[in-house]
Amino acid sequence: MSLKEIIQQLEGRRLEFKEAIPTKAELGKTIVAFSNDAGGVLYIGVRDKPREVVGILEADLINVEEQVSNSIHDNCHPVIIPNISSVGYEDKYLLKIEIYRGSNLPYYLKTLGKKEGTFIRVGSSNRKATDEIIAELERQKRNTSFDADLIFDKPLDEIDIANFTEFYEEKTGEKLDKNSLKKLHLTNTYQDKEKATQALVLFSDDLLRREMFPYAKIECGRFKGVSTKEFIDQKTIESNIALQAEAAYDFVLRHINKSAVVKGVYTEARWEYPVSAIREAIRNAIVHRDYSLSGKDIKVAIYDDMIEITSPGTLLPSIDFTEMESRQSDIRNKVIAPVFKALGIIDQWGNGLKLIAEKLKEYPEIEFKWFEKGLQFQVQFIKKDYIAPKEDKGFGFLVDEYGLDINEIEKSLGERALVILKMVSEDSKVTLAELAEIIGVAEITIKRDIKELIDRKYLDREGSRKTGDWIIVKQE
Repeated sequence: MSLKEIIQQLEGRRLEFKEAIPTKAELGKTIVAFSNDAGGVLYIGVRDKPREVVGILEADLINVEEQVSNSIHDNCHPVIIPNISSVGYEDKYLLKIEIYRGSNLPYYLKTLGKKEGTFIRVGSSNRKATDEIIAELERQKRNTSFDADLIFDKPLDEIDIANFTEFYEEKTGEKLDKNSLKKLHLTNTYQDKEKATQALVLFSDDLLRREMFPYAKIECGRFKGVSTKEFIDQKTIESNIALQAEAAYDFVLRHINKSAVVKGVYTEARWEYPVSAIREAIRNAIVHRDYSLSGKDIKVAIYDDMIEITSPGTLLPSIDFTEMESRQSDIRNKVIAPVFKALGIIDQWGNGLKLIAEKLKEYPEIEFKWFEKGLQFQVQFIKKDYIAPKEDKGFGFLVDEYGLDINEIEKSLGERALVILKMVSEDSKVTLAELAEIIGVAEITIKRDIKELIDRKYLDREGSRKTGDWIIVKQE
């Protein structure tokens, strides 16, 4: 990508612009946030709002570079080594500070210390890391994961894994005994005793799972229209995580349409969405969600115009959704993911995004979007050609707009007269034949109704019989 194209981009997880050298604290927050996350590039000499290249004087470049380098060295810990260079843009110069994801996590501001001075990148802003996030960064440094941590609250043999054991043996044909649990890292040894990992608790139906992980669930909702104002149906899926994907997928299938499509001489059934891609997205949400984040659950929302899946946790630094067709493999939950693979719930590593991309090709009418919203990752399957239906205004507007007494009209002329008034308000050129067809009566009946409405001065006609318009008469 050219520098001109980069400068036109919005600030985000890996990109930031500054007009001049920021304060030590501001610069430090950006640098440690980039280092703790996916890395990033900071350009100095670019005003963000409005976006304009103001540049740095050539004579000042060395001095500015020195100030930035010293500030990073003096204020950030552990040591962060930036790649700083000057780049030309038209007749101006910019300073480019490139930061790579660090391996000695977490990085923080020396003056504030680890607890108060650790920052992460959330969208285009730097956010102070919570204790949960600092703990996760420390696990990443040790190359371990939250789901591998041991449980000391309850002895292993008292944790109810009966349903999971039956499910595992049914899906794999293998017995889930103590050796298998250890091989799958669902248990581990601590002081000569076998302990359950967090992952095993998540796969269990034990009361401990509900106590420790009350938000390890999926909230499914089918909404009326295109907003969350009104539910048509909703379901909370609180089973163990091995069963959640299929339950959420079934909810989706229950609320989307399937139609017949002719292909050659054959007629095939076709869902309105690429259901295999949606199933994969739900599975990914469960496998890769951040279970260390309390107070956040997975959400599957179905609207008239799209399906939206939201999962707690940011996108892993090495995963790029703009390159969906390339095989990408990175695992947040190092115990859960291999178990899902053994169960056949997910395919071989790196195939998930590729599968979604391939299925989307069969649905050119569906647009796929993804977002990082705070500490959540969201995907959307959107109907490109969706047209919102006209809102049914009922008959109340006849009172508000025209001053009609709808009770009197219904009593004296019947409800059909109100329907006619409503229809002509929506289409002033509607014909008698069209009214008869839509209402489901003979055209002569409509003629009689129209005559009565005109006689009582509720309705009038302006212009010729063929090209004129119906006019609802406002009542004084």
